[in-house]
Amino acid sequence: MKLFGKKRKPSQKAFAVVTGAGSGIGRSFALELAKRGGTVVCSDIDLDAAKETVSLIENLGAKAFAVKCDVGNAKQVEKLAEQAEQLMQHPTTLVINNAGVGLGGKFDEMTLADWKWVADVNLWGVVHGCHYFVPKFKQLGHGAIINVASAASYTAAPEMTAYNVTKAGVRALSETLSAELRKFDIKVNVLCPTLVPTNIIKNGKVPHKGLLDYALTNLAFTTSDKVAKLTLDRLDKDQLYTIPQIDAKLFWLMKRAAPNLYAKFLGNSYRFMK
Repeated sequence: MKLFGKKRKPSQKAFAVVTGAGSGIGRSFALELAKRGGTVVCSDIDLDAAKETVSLIENLGAKAFAVKCDVGNAKQVEKLAEQAEQLMQHPTTLVINNAGVGLGGKFDEMTLADWKWVADVNLWGVVHGCHYFVPKFKQLGHGAIINVASAASYTAAPEMTAYNVTKAGVRALSETLSAELRKFDIKVNVLCPTLVPTNIIKNGKVPHKGLLDYALTNLAFTTSDKVAKLTLDRLDKDQLYTIPQIDAKLFWLMKRAAPNLYAKFLGNSYRFMK
């Protein structure tokens, strides 16, 4: 018997795997799922951080498990998919591919090693998560996927080339999977926020960190907890996109309504800023 279908909510009492669950949006997803009665495998490259999230969940009276995993490593994600089922003693019903890193800088100043670093985590990490969980969902007869992209996937801001490209790939992957997997009762949501207070700026390789830290503090318009709750609610409503902030929505509408004009506006704005 299916745990959820058209009338059921995949975030309720989910058996979930969350990558990058040691902090930020990932931790907020894990905690919100626990509040909804779920069991959560908290995966992170920093095992101590994942264990902290597990402790917070256990304080809520829910079950959680910490697993160390580098999502850029396919073998580790394959092991995570198998280990999660063993730990929870139940098939996984929801995977949240959240782990990500930040990278910025002028295109011609970035190395190919920089590109590989960000692509391994931001793009391949999501591909790995989908690759190893989708067959399990098909076998189970249902499932749900949340892929964390970014408004960068469509805003195409200058000096964020590699980051933009990887997040655009995550959005395209999510859109494709949504169409392809619907007949298998596998729901997909892609999260596309702008600034959210997390550690991605602190731990990333980005220019103007002082300015970005100020923007995160004063212009984020939301919190990771609100983003996680909204995304899970939209998944429950079978909505493909979660665009949580007003600025993210504005850029989305501008890009869709007048893509050529938007590109010219972006280029001219950048030229006058330099």
